[in-house]
Amino acid sequence: MRPIRVLVANQPRLMRELVMATIADHSDIEIVGEVQDESEIAAAVERSQPDFLIIALGRSRRLPAVCEAILHDHPRIKVLAVPPARTNFVMFYWTSSRVQSNRIEASEVGILGAIRGKAQPAERVQ
Repeated sequence: MRPIRVLVANQPRLMRELVMATIADHSDIEIVGEVQDESEIAAAVERSQPDFLIIALGRSRRLPAVCEAILHDHPRIKVLAVPPARTNFVMFYWTSSRVQSNRIEASEVGILGAIRGKAQPAERVQ
């Protein structure tokens, strides 16, 4: 079975490193790239064709603009948006006929569950 492909982008360096360290040792997950600058995300997605994009969630906790564009152009990609401050949730975005999201637990279990398609939503968000 093909590993789940993950692109880690637009995080403060420490957050990128923590996220990558969390998922790096799992044989069913492959990190296909790391992006430091938001302006490079679209090109990195085109180049690496990830299944998941992990980005920073802004303070507003709304769908980041870059997410909306990526989900529009690549509807099969799922996005995990990690808040920069310590919170108890990560936003999980995906598309069906419209962009949807759920709050998931901000933990290794929550993030890995979302990547593997086994996430238990903490709360449904419209």
